[in-house]
Amino acid sequence: MPEKTPPSSNVFEVDRVRQLVELMNECDMAEVDLRQGDQRIHLRKKQDAIATFAAAAAPLPAAAPAPAAAPSAAAAPSAEAAVPANATFVTSPMVGTFYTAANPESPPFVKVGDQVGPETVVCIIEAMKVFNEIPAECSGKIVKVLVENGDPVEFGQKLYQVEK
Repeated sequence: MPEKTPPSSNVFEVDRVRQLVELMNECDMAEVDLRQGDQRIHLRKKQDAIATFAAAAAPLPAAAPAPAAAPSAAAAPSAEAAVPANATFVTSPMVGTFYTAANPESPPFVKVGDQVGPETVVCIIEAMKVFNEIPAECSGKIVKVLVENGDPVEFGQKLYQVEK
């Protein structure tokens, strides 16, 4: 994509935003966060579009682990049955690498027992060399972290269990 404006131009120009939206659509990205000096632009697709795509993609993550560990597959239904009715999950909006903190020296964004709100950043998922801050999108207390730091995650994969 040719550069139409010099790098020092305003990131909020309509043509620049249009280019970013087109890039998001071409690369199937749910979110873009760019910063240059004190200027920042953060674009995120509507959750409705992501949820529609999640319904089509959800069976894939469940099918992948089953052949790898047959004994674990038998234990999984009992673990799912133990989930309280007031529990909800923070799920991955994209495929990428899961990180609990902004960098290795930083403390985790959240830990078990922390209260979160819809805008609380709970982790970062790196996708295509872009670090995407993932908000909880629900309110409650973090009960369980379901993914290890540095693990690859799939679209729709459960990351955190939250008690409402």
